[in-house]
Formats: sequence, structure tokens, C-alpha cells
Amino acid sequence: MQSYTIGQAARLLGVSPDTARRWADAGRVATHRDEGGRRLIDGRDLAAFSVELAQSGGAEEDTAPYTSARNAFPGIVTAVKLGDVAAQVEIQAGPHRLVSLLTREAVEELGLEVGMEATARVKSTNVHIDRA
Repeated sequence: MQSYTIGQAARLLGVSPDTARRWADAGRVATHRDEGGRRLIDGRDLAAFSVELAQSGGAEEDTAPYTSARNAFPGIVTAVKLGDVAAQVEIQAGPHRLVSLLTREAVEELGLEVGMEATARVKSTNVHIDRA
């Protein structure tokens, strides 16, 4: 399972590293240390926290919203639902929840799973997923 540094988590959540560090210090999101002593957040824990954060009204600080319909939304995969042919992937990108419907084959080729970093690319009504 992928883990994220405080800085990477902050970028995915759309907050400053100081805010992410305060949340970790307060126990809002669990961390562990790697061999080098860096604090890391498990991908599944970060995915769950990002959904909780979005549902509770977002971050404590103002974040610049994405304004263009043709933007890339880097975030974390929070759900993958596989059907026989189709699949649904949800990404939490800061305060934004994006849902993409794509083929099961595409999800399997990308190896998408909850807790993984990915980018949703929105153009008109289409959401494309790029694996980070």
C-alpha cells in the first residue's frame, strides 16, 4: 500500500503542510515513521480522512478553487467499484469529489485502488483518470 509524506498529503488535501502536520499532531489522521524518521500516512487512511474532511465542510484554511472546466485535479482514490464490464472510480481532490465511469479493463490496467494517488482530468462532462 502506498504511503504519503505530510507534504504530499497536504498537496492532495489542498492545504498547507503546516495544516496537515497540525492534523497529524492532533490525531485526526494516523501517521507512522519510515526508516529515515519521516512521518507517513497510509493511503487508505488518507483516503478516508479526505472524504471525512470534505463532508465536514473542508479545511480550516482557504484554498484556491479549481476554476477551469479543463483542469487537472490531483487527488487520492477514495473508492473503486468494479462491475463485469464497467467501473466507477472516485477521487477526492481537496474539497472536490470527482467520479469517473470507465471500463473495468482500464481500471485494472492502471492498477487503481483506494489510497492511490491519481489525477482526474475534467473536460466538459468527461472525467479522465491518470495514474500518478
